Amino acid sequence: MRGVPGEGEEVFVDTSALYALLDRDDGRHPEASRIWTHLLESGASLWTHSYMLVETFALVQRRLGPEAVRALHYDLLPVLDVVWVDEELHRLAAEALIAPGSRSVSLVDRVSFILMRRRGLRTAFAFDEDFSREGFVMPSLL
Repeated sequence: MRGVPGEGEEVFVDTSALYALLDRDDGRHPEASRIWTHLLESGASLWTHSYMLVETFALVQRRLGPEAVRALHYDLLPVLDVVWVDEELHRLAAEALIAPGSRSVSLVDRVSFILMRRRGLRTAFAFDEDFSREGFVMPSLL
């Protein structure tokens, strides 16, 4: 699959991708499913962080209900490596959020960008254009 990382590559997984996987009515569901399957089959290392989990659980619970929350918890999250946000990472993300005065990029996304840069991750499985604006590769857009 063109533009999707292969074996041993590290990929950040965003709320937008997990939501598209869980919501069969989402227009990006088929694409998300193909990318997810490829990532799993290729042996890519999949990463996220604890703030993203909170964001995803809240969104899925509110929009899709308890069955989707169970699927998220038991089917999708076990394959992700989770970085737990500490005080320093939170502070850096909050400062980055405040600095430009932007309303469009959330604290959760700021944590994602800082974490990705720290780990040297270039690819985000995401449907959020903020990742590409920050210079990350999004397999769904290639």
